[in-house]
Amino acid sequence: MMARVAFLVIAGIAVAAALGLVLRRNAIHGALFLVMNLGCVAALYLMLGAEFLAAAQIIVYAGAIMVLFVFAIMVLIPGKEETGPDPRKAWRLLAAPLGGALLLELVLLVASRAAAPAATGATGATASGSVATIGRLLFTDYLLPFELTSVLLLAAMVGVLLLARSREGTAQSQGPGPEASLRASAPPRRAEREVGVR
Repeated sequence: MMARVAFLVIAGIAVAAALGLVLRRNAIHGALFLVMNLGCVAALYLMLGAEFLAAAQIIVYAGAIMVLFVFAIMVLIPGKEETGPDPRKAWRLLAAPLGGALLLELVLLVASRAAAPAATGATGATASGSVATIGRLLFTDYLLPFELTSVLLLAAMVGVLLLARSREGTAQSQGPGPEASLRASAPPRRAEREVGVR
């Protein structure tokens, strides 16, 4: 019963994070929602007994790749400075207790799973989530999708570099901008006129 409740809570958070990723216009907020979604997927892997996949999900996707995404977004899309009072201060105060409750729930779930008697299919489930089994499947049956994913990531990286170069080229071709042209076309100041008269 507790495992079902934990699954429903984590699945609901994952769906809400996915909707927030799609509906938010701010790219930084979308990336943070994606981190939350990946964390929920790692929790689901942990509930299924795939500890290695859960650790890889957190370390690789929610860690390294998302840091790279956020860095690329902040470099390519400069945001506006946020000033004034925080409009979501009340919601941010609820984040710490809700996060602590979720962490406590996960700890209780793992503790209850470890204290429960071993079932007959526990050995097969552990073997299916081991590093040796995943590596064997990854480089035999799923070798082609694995390589296609690497090619897709490489194409995405090249596309980002080309977009950054094209933006730099258009910015340089436009020149100093309208402010400089307005300054050049502005009439001379009073001091300059007096110097010219003298």
